[in-house]
Amino acid sequence: MDDQEFSNVFSIPANYTDSGKILGGMLEPRNAIEALVLIALVGYPELMLIPMPSTIRIVVMTVTLIPLGVVAMMGIDGDSLFQYLGHIIYYLMSRRKLTFRRVGYKYDPAQLRKRKKAKKKARKA
Repeated sequence: MDDQEFSNVFSIPANYTDSGKILGGMLEPRNAIEALVLIALVGYPELMLIPMPSTIRIVVMTVTLIPLGVVAMMGIDGDSLFQYLGHIIYYLMSRRKLTFRRVGYKYDPAQLRKRKKAKKKARKA
């Protein structure tokens, strides 16, 4: 009888989850579409509407559109730019302002009564 060891461990290739991406797994389709839309929205006014000589126009478009396209294709923190903008808007709409009483500070008793009354009204409502 042969006493050979069989290994049932298989390595998962690095590009296993890259099936729905563009350029061999480098770009997500959402990021690529957003980059094209942003470049078109910013590039059209620079190309057609702003009166500049051709060489200055090329320099301005190079300085503005290439960084915008690269950032839009990469995304921020794993999200596309519009998803990240949504996170920022959600945070700004739902953030809370926390206030704490200072340790060692002698508050006026009238201030403390006002806070207690406000808390009681909030509980009843």
